[in-house]
Amino acid sequence: MEIFNGRAATDEYMATHSLTFSTPEMTLKKFALWLGDQVNIPGKNKTVPRLMTYINDVKNQSNKDEFLPDTDDTFKPSGAVTDMFKDHTQVASANNCRNCSQPLKIASKFCPKCGSKQ
Repeated sequence: MEIFNGRAATDEYMATHSLTFSTPEMTLKKFALWLGDQVNIPGKNKTVPRLMTYINDVKNQSNKDEFLPDTDDTFKPSGAVTDMFKDHTQVASANNCRNCSQPLKIASKFCPKCGSKQ
């Protein structure tokens, strides 16, 4: 059975193209055109659409789950937005009052125990 390894194709595309001013629609259109580009096959004098270089034969492979489509819809931050979505409870545990060592919330400007400004 031959399948399209979409993960490898999207990883390579995202690593080699700047998406600074692209909308999701433009990114999808550019990705589709990129997959249709004619590329040379190494070692042969033949050109095929780039899509064909991501077709894998999985007859004898035991890890077929690796190529199943990703149907998980949960948000997983990556890149520059990871800091925005990190767990604030971990940061809050290290935030203590300078005078009395009372544990404080992240947004606290004053200590509720001694009243000192933080």
